[in-house]
Amino acid sequence: MQIYEVQTPSEAETMISLGVDHVGSVLLGAAKWRVPRVRETMRTVRQLGGKSSLIPLFNDEETVFRALDYYRPDIVHFCEMLQDSEEGKGLQDRLCRLQLRIREHFAEIDIMRSIPIPPPGSGSREAMLAIAERFEQVSDFFLTDTVMPAAEKDTDKAQPVKGFVGITGETCRWDYARALVEFSGIPVILAGGISPENVARGISAVKPAGVDSCTRTNAVGADGRSVRFKKNPARVRQLVEAVRRVEKQDLEQVKRSRAET
Repeated sequence: MQIYEVQTPSEAETMISLGVDHVGSVLLGAAKWRVPRVRETMRTVRQLGGKSSLIPLFNDEETVFRALDYYRPDIVHFCEMLQDSEEGKGLQDRLCRLQLRIREHFAEIDIMRSIPIPPPGSGSREAMLAIAERFEQVSDFFLTDTVMPAAEKDTDKAQPVKGFVGITGETCRWDYARALVEFSGIPVILAGGISPENVARGISAVKPAGVDSCTRTNAVGADGRSVRFKKNPARVRQLVEAVRRVEKQDLEQVKRSRAET
């Protein structure tokens, strides 16, 4: 189970105490890649027995390498808005090379790659799987996430963070996510609008290796909107409890099946 976006040591302590396995932090841009508080957050996660995950919202090799050397996360997580177009394939080529270089220089760091899940009526399952196939050999995990529909052709601009996928709070297409799980040779994490209310159904429908939540476990402001970089511990606790119930049920079912045979 993975929770984003945790940017302070105290909040990291809370997440680990609630039973979260992976705690994710975010670097907002190449110009501000060095954030001592985030590094201390990641150290706190590791000291308490969890795994740290880091999203850099940039992808130039020099700055990424500096950031990885500075933070030393357990997982580096890339979430560019990948598209099945000629221009998009050029970006994919460059990102595949970047991930290969990371494997060569930071062998101890796992690589997570977000696979954009298109909304109904936009984008094909085959195109999504083609993107996954290109990245599978240079990734350790895939993570599903929701693409917001674009009124015009520029899909990048339609996302909450231009050029990247995620933090929409909208549930991704579980049929496409399940197709990715069945296609992929590496573990797939289910993300995209995951909440305490829907996580059990999501696990049942998709059969992922794990789940990830950000927006739906955030605090909510006076305007009723999700507050970035501030978690709601009660919501996180509910999510953890829901996931553990599913795990317990699955374990009991396995035991019954073995007893019957």
